Amino acid sequence: MSRLSLNVQILLGALAGVGLGIWLSYLGPAVALTQQGLFAAGLVGMVFVDLLKMILVPLVFTSIVVGVANLRAHHQMHRVWLTTLGFFILSMAMAIVLGLSAINLFEPGKGLHLALFQDAMQGFQAKQMSLAEFSQSFLHGLFVNPFTALSQGNVLAIVIFALFVGVALVAGGERYRNILALLQEALELTLRIVGWVMHLAPLGIMALLLKLVATQDVALLSTMGKFVAVIVGTILLHGLMVLPLLLFLVTGVTPLRFWRGAREALVTAFATSSSSATLPVTLRCVQQHLHVKPEIAGFVIPLGATVNMDGTALYEAAAALFIANLAGIDLNLMQQMIVFLTAMLASIGAPGIPSAGMVTMVMVLQSVGLPAEAIAILLPVDRVLDTFRTAVNVEGDMVGSLVVQKLTRGA
Repeated sequence: MSRLSLNVQILLGALAGVGLGIWLSYLGPAVALTQQGLFAAGLVGMVFVDLLKMILVPLVFTSIVVGVANLRAHHQMHRVWLTTLGFFILSMAMAIVLGLSAINLFEPGKGLHLALFQDAMQGFQAKQMSLAEFSQSFLHGLFVNPFTALSQGNVLAIVIFALFVGVALVAGGERYRNILALLQEALELTLRIVGWVMHLAPLGIMALLLKLVATQDVALLSTMGKFVAVIVGTILLHGLMVLPLLLFLVTGVTPLRFWRGAREALVTAFATSSSSATLPVTLRCVQQHLHVKPEIAGFVIPLGATVNMDGTALYEAAAALFIANLAGIDLNLMQQMIVFLTAMLASIGAPGIPSAGMVTMVMVLQSVGLPAEAIAILLPVDRVLDTFRTAVNVEGDMVGSLVVQKLTRGA
Protein backbone atom coordinates (compact mmCIF):
# COMPACT_ATOMS: atom_id res chain seq x y z
CA MET A 1 0.00 0.00 0.00
CA SER A 2 2.89 2.35 0.79
CA ARG A 3 4.08 2.11 -2.85
CA LEU A 4 0.81 3.51 -4.15
CA SER A 5 0.35 7.27 -4.49
CA LEU A 6 -1.93 9.01 -2.00
CA ASN A 7 -4.42 9.66 -4.81
CA VAL A 8 -4.74 5.95 -5.56
CA GLN A 9 -4.93 5.06 -1.84
CA ILE A 10 -7.79 7.53 -1.34
CA LEU A 11 -9.66 6.18 -4.38
CA LEU A 12 -9.25 2.58 -3.16
CA GLY A 13 -10.38 3.63 0.33
CA ALA A 14 -13.52 5.28 -1.09
CA LEU A 15 -14.41 2.19 -3.16
CA ALA A 16 -13.79 -0.10 -0.18
CA GLY A 17 -15.98 2.09 2.03
CA VAL A 18 -18.90 1.98 -0.40
CA GLY A 19 -18.53 -1.79 -0.88
CA LEU A 20 -18.34 -2.54 2.87
CA GLY A 21 -21.26 -0.17 3.51
CA ILE A 22 -23.45 -2.04 1.02
CA TRP A 23 -22.44 -5.37 2.61
CA LEU A 24 -23.26 -4.20 6.17
CA SER A 25 -26.55 -2.73 4.94
CA TYR A 26 -27.39 -6.14 3.44
CA LEU A 27 -26.56 -7.89 6.75
CA GLY A 28 -28.98 -5.61 8.62
CA PRO A 29 -28.66 -3.32 11.66
CA ALA A 30 -29.44 -6.05 14.21
CA VAL A 31 -26.35 -8.13 13.37
CA ALA A 32 -23.46 -7.74 15.85
CA LEU A 33 -20.91 -7.43 13.03
CA THR A 34 -22.83 -4.48 11.56
CA GLN A 35 -23.01 -2.71 14.93
CA GLN A 36 -19.29 -3.24 15.58
CA GLY A 37 -18.41 -2.15 12.05
CA LEU A 38 -20.47 1.04 12.31
CA PHE A 39 -18.94 1.84 15.71
CA ALA A 40 -15.39 1.40 14.39
CA ALA A 41 -16.19 3.40 11.22
CA GLY A 42 -17.76 6.19 13.28
CA LEU A 43 -14.67 6.37 15.51
CA VAL A 44 -12.14 6.46 12.65
CA GLY A 45 -14.23 8.93 10.61
CA MET A 46 -14.66 11.20 13.63
CA VAL A 47 -10.90 11.28 14.31
CA PHE A 48 -10.12 12.09 10.67
CA VAL A 49 -12.64 14.97 10.46
CA ASP A 50 -11.54 16.29 13.86
CA LEU A 51 -7.90 16.34 12.73
CA LEU A 52 -8.88 18.37 9.65
CA LYS A 53 -10.90 20.77 11.80
CA MET A 54 -8.03 21.03 14.28
CA ILE A 55 -5.73 22.42 11.60
CA LEU A 56 -8.46 24.46 9.86
CA VAL A 57 -8.33 27.69 11.91
CA PRO A 58 -4.53 28.27 11.83
CA LEU A 59 -4.49 27.34 8.14
CA VAL A 60 -7.29 29.76 7.17
CA PHE A 61 -5.82 32.63 9.20
CA THR A 62 -2.21 32.29 8.05
CA SER A 63 -3.04 31.56 4.38
CA ILE A 64 -5.35 34.58 4.06
CA VAL A 65 -2.93 36.97 5.84
CA VAL A 66 0.11 35.82 3.86
CA GLY A 67 -1.86 35.68 0.60
CA VAL A 68 -3.21 39.21 0.99
CA ALA A 69 0.19 40.59 2.03
CA ASN A 70 1.88 39.04 -1.01
CA LEU A 71 -0.86 40.21 -3.39
CA ARG A 72 -0.74 43.76 -2.10
CA ALA A 73 3.04 43.70 -2.39
CA HIS A 74 2.62 42.98 -6.13
CA HIS A 75 -0.21 45.54 -6.53
CA GLN A 76 -2.63 42.79 -7.59
CA MET A 77 -5.07 42.77 -4.69
CA HIS A 78 -7.78 44.92 -6.28
CA ARG A 79 -7.89 42.92 -9.51
CA VAL A 80 -7.76 39.55 -7.76
CA TRP A 81 -10.57 40.58 -5.40
CA LEU A 82 -12.89 41.71 -8.23
CA THR A 83 -12.09 38.70 -10.43
CA THR A 84 -12.69 36.28 -7.55
CA LEU A 85 -16.08 37.75 -6.63
CA GLY A 86 -17.07 37.96 -10.31
CA PHE A 87 -16.30 34.28 -10.84
CA PHE A 88 -18.11 33.22 -7.66
CA ILE A 89 -21.29 35.10 -8.66
CA LEU A 90 -21.16 33.77 -12.24
CA SER A 91 -20.67 30.12 -11.26
CA MET A 92 -23.41 30.22 -8.59
CA ALA A 93 -25.81 31.93 -11.00
CA MET A 94 -25.17 29.22 -13.61
CA ALA A 95 -25.74 26.51 -10.99
CA ILE A 96 -29.07 28.02 -9.83
CA VAL A 97 -30.35 28.43 -13.40
CA LEU A 98 -29.44 24.79 -14.08
CA GLY A 99 -31.28 23.63 -10.93
CA LEU A 100 -34.43 25.62 -11.67
CA SER A 101 -34.44 24.45 -15.30
CA ALA A 102 -34.14 20.79 -14.29
CA ILE A 103 -37.06 20.99 -11.83
CA ASN A 104 -39.24 22.79 -14.39
CA LEU A 105 -38.36 20.16 -17.00
CA PHE A 106 -38.78 16.95 -14.96
CA GLU A 107 -41.33 18.24 -12.37
CA PRO A 108 -40.44 15.90 -9.45
CA GLY A 109 -43.02 15.97 -6.67
CA LYS A 110 -46.08 16.30 -8.88
CA GLY A 111 -46.90 12.61 -8.41
CA LEU A 112 -46.54 12.78 -4.62
CA HIS A 113 -48.73 14.53 -2.08
CA LEU A 114 -47.79 16.60 0.93
CA ALA A 115 -50.09 14.40 3.05
CA LEU A 116 -47.53 11.59 2.75
CA PHE A 117 -45.17 13.63 4.90
CA GLN A 118 -47.61 15.10 7.43
CA ASP A 119 -46.06 13.18 10.34
CA ALA A 120 -42.60 14.47 9.53
CA MET A 121 -43.86 18.04 9.16
CA GLN A 122 -45.79 17.98 12.44
CA GLY A 123 -42.76 16.77 14.37
CA PHE A 124 -40.45 19.47 13.02
CA GLN A 125 -40.22 23.07 14.20
CA ALA A 126 -38.66 25.26 11.53
CA LYS A 127 -36.53 28.12 12.74
CA GLN A 128 -37.94 31.00 10.73
CA MET A 129 -36.06 34.16 9.84
CA SER A 130 -37.08 37.03 7.57
CA LEU A 131 -34.77 38.42 4.90
CA ALA A 132 -34.11 41.51 7.04
CA GLU A 133 -33.29 39.38 10.10
CA PHE A 134 -31.08 37.12 7.99
CA SER A 135 -29.16 40.08 6.55
CA GLN A 136 -28.71 41.59 10.01
CA SER A 137 -27.50 38.28 11.45
CA PHE A 138 -25.13 37.74 8.51
CA LEU A 139 -23.55 41.20 8.80
CA HIS A 140 -23.34 40.86 12.59
CA GLY A 141 -21.48 37.56 12.11
CA LEU A 142 -18.81 39.18 9.91
CA PHE A 143 -17.22 41.33 12.60
CA VAL A 144 -16.62 39.23 15.69
CA ASN A 145 -14.02 39.35 18.46
CA PRO A 146 -11.15 37.55 16.67
CA PHE A 147 -10.30 35.42 19.71
CA THR A 148 -13.93 34.30 19.96
CA ALA A 149 -14.01 33.55 16.23
CA LEU A 150 -10.74 31.59 16.44
CA SER A 151 -11.90 29.58 19.47
CA GLN A 152 -15.32 28.80 17.94
CA GLY A 153 -14.00 28.04 14.45
CA ASN A 154 -16.15 30.78 12.87
CA VAL A 155 -14.50 30.60 9.44
CA LEU A 156 -16.17 33.63 7.85
CA ALA A 157 -15.27 35.92 10.78
CA ILE A 158 -11.70 34.57 10.72
CA VAL A 159 -11.46 35.33 6.98
CA ILE A 160 -12.64 38.92 7.55
CA PHE A 161 -10.17 39.52 10.42
CA ALA A 162 -7.34 37.94 8.43
CA LEU A 163 -8.10 40.30 5.51
CA PHE A 164 -7.73 43.29 7.85
CA VAL A 165 -4.46 41.93 9.28
CA GLY A 166 -3.06 41.26 5.80
CA VAL A 167 -3.84 44.79 4.60
CA ALA A 168 -2.43 46.28 7.84
CA LEU A 169 0.84 44.34 7.37
CA VAL A 170 1.24 45.79 3.87
CA ALA A 171 0.30 49.32 5.02
CA GLY A 172 2.95 49.09 7.76
CA GLY A 173 5.62 47.99 5.27
CA GLU A 174 9.06 47.21 6.70
CA ARG A 175 7.88 47.98 10.22
CA TYR A 176 5.96 44.69 10.36
CA ARG A 177 8.28 42.50 8.26
CA ASN A 178 9.13 40.28 11.26
CA ILE A 179 5.43 39.57 11.94
CA LEU A 180 4.87 38.70 8.26
CA ALA A 181 7.92 36.41 8.26
CA LEU A 182 6.62 34.68 11.39
CA LEU A 183 3.18 34.15 9.79
CA GLN A 184 4.80 32.79 6.61
CA GLU A 185 6.71 30.24 8.69
CA ALA A 186 3.50 29.41 10.60
CA LEU A 187 1.77 28.73 7.26
CA GLU A 188 4.60 26.41 6.15
CA LEU A 189 4.44 24.62 9.51
CA THR A 190 0.66 24.21 9.22
CA LEU A 191 0.94 22.78 5.70
CA ARG A 192 3.48 20.26 6.99
CA ILE A 193 0.95 19.08 9.60
CA VAL A 194 -1.70 18.86 6.85
CA GLY A 195 0.66 16.50 5.01
CA TRP A 196 0.81 14.27 8.10
CA VAL A 197 -2.98 14.26 8.50
CA MET A 198 -3.38 13.20 4.85
CA HIS A 199 -1.68 9.88 5.61
CA LEU A 200 -4.88 8.96 7.48
CA ALA A 201 -7.12 10.14 4.60
CA PRO A 202 -7.63 6.75 2.84
CA LEU A 203 -8.76 5.11 6.11
CA GLY A 204 -10.84 8.11 7.22
CA ILE A 205 -12.65 8.40 3.88
CA MET A 206 -13.32 4.66 3.82
CA ALA A 207 -14.87 4.87 7.31
CA LEU A 208 -17.04 7.91 6.49
CA LEU A 209 -18.42 6.39 3.28
CA LEU A 210 -18.99 3.01 4.95
CA LYS A 211 -21.15 4.64 7.63
CA LEU A 212 -23.04 6.81 5.10
CA VAL A 213 -23.94 3.91 2.81
CA ALA A 214 -24.80 1.47 5.62
CA THR A 215 -27.17 3.81 7.49
CA GLN A 216 -29.35 5.13 4.65
CA ASP A 217 -33.08 4.35 4.53
CA VAL A 218 -33.44 2.78 1.07
CA ALA A 219 -37.27 2.76 1.19
CA LEU A 220 -37.44 6.51 1.76
CA LEU A 221 -34.86 7.19 -0.93
CA SER A 222 -37.00 5.24 -3.43
CA THR A 223 -40.10 7.25 -2.43
CA MET A 224 -38.27 10.49 -3.18
CA GLY A 225 -36.30 8.81 -5.96
CA LYS A 226 -37.19 11.20 -8.77
CA PHE A 227 -36.24 14.28 -6.76
CA VAL A 228 -32.96 12.70 -5.58
CA ALA A 229 -32.14 11.60 -9.16
CA VAL A 230 -32.85 15.06 -10.61
CA ILE A 231 -30.75 16.82 -7.94
CA VAL A 232 -27.81 14.40 -8.22
CA GLY A 233 -27.97 14.47 -12.04
CA THR A 234 -28.07 18.26 -12.16
CA ILE A 235 -25.25 18.68 -9.63
CA LEU A 236 -23.13 16.18 -11.61
CA LEU A 237 -23.91 18.03 -14.85
CA HIS A 238 -22.68 21.27 -13.29
CA GLY A 239 -19.62 19.57 -11.81
CA LEU A 240 -18.66 17.37 -14.77
CA MET A 241 -19.63 19.65 -17.68
CA VAL A 242 -20.25 23.31 -16.79
CA LEU A 243 -17.31 24.01 -14.45
CA PRO A 244 -14.72 22.01 -16.49
CA LEU A 245 -15.91 23.74 -19.70
CA LEU A 246 -15.62 27.15 -18.05
CA LEU A 247 -12.14 26.22 -16.80
CA PHE A 248 -11.01 25.01 -20.25
CA LEU A 249 -12.37 28.07 -22.09
CA VAL A 250 -10.61 30.51 -19.74
CA THR A 251 -7.37 28.70 -18.86
CA GLY A 252 -6.91 25.90 -21.40
CA VAL A 253 -6.56 23.37 -18.54
CA THR A 254 -8.13 20.07 -19.68
CA PRO A 255 -10.71 18.30 -17.48
CA LEU A 256 -8.43 15.24 -17.20
CA ARG A 257 -5.53 17.32 -15.87
CA PHE A 258 -7.87 19.04 -13.45
CA TRP A 259 -9.38 15.76 -12.13
CA ARG A 260 -5.93 14.32 -11.53
CA GLY A 261 -4.88 17.32 -9.49
CA ALA A 262 -8.19 17.79 -7.67
CA ARG A 263 -9.06 14.16 -6.87
CA GLU A 264 -7.85 14.12 -3.24
CA ALA A 265 -9.92 17.20 -2.35
CA LEU A 266 -13.06 16.08 -4.22
CA VAL A 267 -13.13 12.63 -2.61
CA THR A 268 -12.50 14.18 0.83
CA ALA A 269 -15.32 16.70 0.27
CA PHE A 270 -17.67 13.90 -0.80
CA ALA A 271 -16.85 11.84 2.29
CA THR A 272 -16.89 14.65 4.89
CA SER A 273 -19.74 16.79 3.41
CA SER A 274 -17.87 19.84 4.71
CA SER A 275 -16.16 22.49 2.58
CA SER A 276 -14.47 23.87 5.70
CA ALA A 277 -13.13 20.51 6.88
CA THR A 278 -11.87 19.81 3.34
CA LEU A 279 -10.13 23.20 3.09
CA PRO A 280 -6.68 21.96 4.20
CA VAL A 281 -6.79 19.28 1.48
CA THR A 282 -8.12 21.74 -1.13
CA LEU A 283 -5.28 24.19 -0.48
CA ARG A 284 -2.74 21.38 -0.70
CA CYS A 285 -4.16 20.17 -4.04
CA VAL A 286 -4.35 23.55 -5.80
CA GLN A 287 -0.82 24.52 -4.76
CA GLN A 288 1.02 21.20 -5.15
CA HIS A 289 -0.91 19.48 -7.96
CA LEU A 290 -2.55 22.32 -9.94
CA HIS A 291 0.34 24.79 -9.40
CA VAL A 292 -1.68 27.80 -8.32
CA LYS A 293 0.53 30.49 -6.75
CA PRO A 294 0.35 30.43 -2.93
CA GLU A 295 -0.81 34.05 -2.71
CA ILE A 296 -3.72 33.37 -5.13
CA ALA A 297 -4.65 30.04 -3.53
CA GLY A 298 -4.32 31.47 -0.02
CA PHE A 299 -6.85 34.17 -0.86
CA VAL A 300 -9.35 32.46 -3.20
CA ILE A 301 -9.71 29.03 -1.53
CA PRO A 302 -10.51 30.09 2.10
CA LEU A 303 -12.84 32.83 0.81
CA GLY A 304 -14.52 30.37 -1.57
CA ALA A 305 -15.02 27.81 1.21
CA THR A 306 -17.21 30.37 3.02
CA VAL A 307 -19.05 32.22 0.22
CA ASN A 308 -18.86 30.18 -3.01
CA MET A 309 -21.44 27.38 -2.82
CA ASP A 310 -22.48 26.23 -6.31
CA GLY A 311 -23.93 22.90 -5.15
CA THR A 312 -25.77 24.43 -2.18
CA ALA A 313 -27.25 27.26 -4.26
CA LEU A 314 -28.46 24.79 -6.92
CA TYR A 315 -29.98 22.50 -4.28
CA GLU A 316 -31.81 25.20 -2.32
CA ALA A 317 -33.39 26.74 -5.44
CA ALA A 318 -34.40 23.33 -6.82
CA ALA A 319 -35.74 22.15 -3.44
CA ALA A 320 -38.01 25.21 -3.19
CA LEU A 321 -39.61 24.33 -6.56
CA PHE A 322 -39.90 20.67 -5.52
CA ILE A 323 -41.81 21.64 -2.36
CA ALA A 324 -44.02 23.93 -4.46
CA ASN A 325 -44.82 20.92 -6.69
CA LEU A 326 -45.69 18.82 -3.62
CA ALA A 327 -47.98 21.57 -2.34
CA GLY A 328 -49.64 21.95 -5.74
CA ILE A 329 -48.40 25.54 -6.15
CA ASP A 330 -47.18 26.80 -9.52
CA LEU A 331 -44.47 29.44 -9.13
CA ASN A 332 -44.48 32.03 -11.93
CA LEU A 333 -41.38 33.53 -13.53
CA MET A 334 -41.20 36.43 -11.07
CA GLN A 335 -41.49 34.08 -8.07
CA GLN A 336 -38.73 31.88 -9.53
CA MET A 337 -36.56 34.99 -9.92
CA ILE A 338 -37.11 35.68 -6.21
CA VAL A 339 -36.05 32.08 -5.46
CA PHE A 340 -32.96 32.64 -7.66
CA LEU A 341 -31.87 35.76 -5.76
CA THR A 342 -32.71 34.40 -2.31
CA ALA A 343 -30.88 31.10 -2.93
CA MET A 344 -27.75 33.01 -4.01
CA LEU A 345 -27.90 35.29 -0.96
CA ALA A 346 -28.56 32.31 1.33
CA SER A 347 -25.60 30.37 -0.09
CA ILE A 348 -23.23 33.31 0.37
CA GLY A 349 -24.46 34.03 3.89
CA ALA A 350 -24.87 30.49 5.17
CA PRO A 351 -21.49 30.02 6.94
CA GLY A 352 -22.07 32.95 9.32
CA ILE A 353 -25.22 31.49 10.90
CA PRO A 354 -25.66 28.55 13.32
CA SER A 355 -27.67 25.67 11.78
CA ALA A 356 -27.02 27.44 8.51
CA GLY A 357 -28.57 24.91 6.12
CA MET A 358 -31.91 24.80 7.89
CA VAL A 359 -32.18 28.56 8.40
CA THR A 360 -31.27 29.47 4.84
CA MET A 361 -33.54 26.83 3.31
CA VAL A 362 -36.45 28.16 5.36
CA MET A 363 -35.65 31.67 4.12
CA VAL A 364 -35.80 30.52 0.47
CA LEU A 365 -39.17 28.85 1.08
CA GLN A 366 -40.57 31.89 2.87
CA SER A 367 -39.51 34.23 0.06
CA VAL A 368 -42.29 32.82 -2.13
CA GLY A 369 -44.81 31.93 0.59
CA LEU A 370 -44.14 28.18 0.82
CA PRO A 371 -44.71 26.38 4.17
CA ALA A 372 -41.49 26.50 6.21
CA GLU A 373 -42.39 23.22 7.95
CA ALA A 374 -42.08 21.43 4.59
CA ILE A 375 -38.31 21.46 5.10
CA ALA A 376 -38.86 18.31 7.19
CA ILE A 377 -39.51 16.47 3.92
CA LEU A 378 -35.94 17.16 2.82
CA LEU A 379 -34.19 16.12 6.04
CA PRO A 380 -34.13 12.33 5.43
CA VAL A 381 -32.44 12.68 2.01
CA ASP A 382 -30.33 15.71 2.88
CA ARG A 383 -27.29 13.71 4.09
CA VAL A 384 -26.97 11.82 0.79
CA LEU A 385 -27.42 14.94 -1.35
CA ASP A 386 -25.00 16.89 0.86
CA THR A 387 -22.11 14.68 -0.26
CA PHE A 388 -22.60 15.61 -3.92
CA ARG A 389 -23.22 19.32 -3.41
CA THR A 390 -20.19 19.69 -1.11
CA ALA A 391 -17.93 18.07 -3.72
CA VAL A 392 -19.19 20.56 -6.32
CA ASN A 393 -18.80 23.45 -3.83
CA VAL A 394 -15.12 22.52 -3.42
CA GLU A 395 -14.67 21.97 -7.16
CA GLY A 396 -15.99 25.49 -7.79
CA ASP A 397 -13.36 26.92 -5.41
CA MET A 398 -10.55 25.04 -7.16
CA VAL A 399 -11.70 26.03 -10.64
CA GLY A 400 -12.03 29.60 -9.36
CA SER A 401 -8.41 29.70 -8.15
CA LEU A 402 -7.15 28.58 -11.59
CA VAL A 403 -9.40 31.06 -13.42
CA VAL A 404 -8.37 33.95 -11.15
CA GLN A 405 -4.67 33.12 -11.60
CA LYS A 406 -5.08 33.10 -15.41
CA LEU A 407 -7.10 36.35 -15.60
CA THR A 408 -4.85 38.29 -13.21
CA ARG A 409 -1.52 37.14 -14.63
CA GLY A 410 0.79 40.08 -15.21
CA ALA A 411 -1.53 42.45 -13.34
